[in-house]
Amino acid sequence: MKFNTNRSAFAGRWVLVVLLATAAFAGGYVARFLLEPSSGVTEHDHSSGAAAGQKWYCSMDPQIIRDGPGKCPICGMALIPMPADAASSTGARELVVSEEAARLMEVETSVVERKVVTAEVRMVGKIDYDETRLKYITAWVPGRIDRLYVDFTGISVRKGDHMVYLYSPDLISAQAELLQAAKAAASIKDEGSDFMKRSSRATLEAAREKLRLLGLSAEQITEIESSGKAVTHVTINSPIGGVVIHKNATEGMYVETGTPIYTVADLSQVWVKLDAYESDLPWIRYGQQVEFRTEAYPGEVFRGRISFVDPALNPKTRTVKLRVNVDNGDGKLKPEMFVRAVVKSQVAAGGKVADPDMAGKWICPMHPAVVKEEAGSCDVCGMDLVTIESLGYVTANGPVEGAVVIPSSAPLITGKRAVVYVRRAETEKPTYEGREIELGPRAGDYYIVKGGLEQGEVVVTNGAFKIDSAMQIQAKPSMMSPAGAGSPAGHEGHSH
Repeated sequence: MKFNTNRSAFAGRWVLVVLLATAAFAGGYVARFLLEPSSGVTEHDHSSGAAAGQKWYCSMDPQIIRDGPGKCPICGMALIPMPADAASSTGARELVVSEEAARLMEVETSVVERKVVTAEVRMVGKIDYDETRLKYITAWVPGRIDRLYVDFTGISVRKGDHMVYLYSPDLISAQAELLQAAKAAASIKDEGSDFMKRSSRATLEAAREKLRLLGLSAEQITEIESSGKAVTHVTINSPIGGVVIHKNATEGMYVETGTPIYTVADLSQVWVKLDAYESDLPWIRYGQQVEFRTEAYPGEVFRGRISFVDPALNPKTRTVKLRVNVDNGDGKLKPEMFVRAVVKSQVAAGGKVADPDMAGKWICPMHPAVVKEEAGSCDVCGMDLVTIESLGYVTANGPVEGAVVIPSSAPLITGKRAVVYVRRAETEKPTYEGREIELGPRAGDYYIVKGGLEQGEVVVTNGAFKIDSAMQIQAKPSMMSPAGAGSPAGHEGHSH
């Protein structure tokens, strides 16, 4: 009885195992049937996708393009369908979009034109003395300073004002020679040979010239001859009108010939020294008019002309010094004042600076303030005047030919390359062609184009980045990927 019970239990367990195995097999079959589509369905889907020309791409690695869905081999992300308009682009550097897409992208365009544009060069600097209007008052003879009429710096003097009262033994000796020569000439005035008369007159004239060279005026020499008495002191007068900016001596001081006593500066004209960056040099020309302002007179504009451009660049500041001559008859401008200046240059064809107001004029290469209507010589230095054109201006009497320019927002600049998107006029749908161009310098709100565009073409001025992004999605040549899919752009940050 016990044996039968054990057999019955064993048989029950066996039946249970068989039932579990059967259930597992049936469940696997059902799961396979539900999860795996039939071969007929798969072929139908692929054929319909191929017929529609649908492309799939990776949003993170847009150079990965497939004919069907899947995963990106680089980052593992699921591929997404490529827009139909994007997939229909034909040219390697072209993007075709619908009118609605162009509106959503807010694409704006502008016509490439030829015009004279204005470049504004802004600079800073300070006011300085005009070195050509600085004079030194020195001792012409050795002696002792008994009186300084100007006691301190900053005093304004006029030309001819007395400055120094100087005692000089050498001056007394020279006056004695004059008096003796004058007495000898008077004694043989009526008697004696012609040779003696000529000799005495020559000696007298030499004595007078010696005193003139020692600093005496013609009036002082005449007075000495008339009185017959030598003066013990000489008065040194100011050679120019201006302001005493240095006082180098004191009363009672002994000086030698050439010892500087005062420095006088004529401030009726001053220099403005400006710093121009090397990138602004294409717009700077000798003789250009400069406008500047100072903190002392807000709202007031001063003007002058560039009289000197330093031939060497400062290696520390990477700037070039400019010098501007400015009239200062009212004395408002003080040396060491800071200024903010601007030069407005009209740029013509070839990037040359144009100034129609200077057409046909002649200018002094040494003094740019001297501008005349015809050839001649400078009123200041006597140099021959030169034409304005010889200084780099474009000054045709007729209309000045402008340069080919595009708005500054049109090009996408990467440092070495400049890319613009040109709207194709002959296509039905908005079609944008990427084109690499050669840019010149920037002039205000425009860039000068040296090559790659023609007048009359239409370039994108707003929305170029969106177009360029769409080009990158299609793995076509773009701003950052000149070779399209061959460029490694977009791989950063992905694990392989």
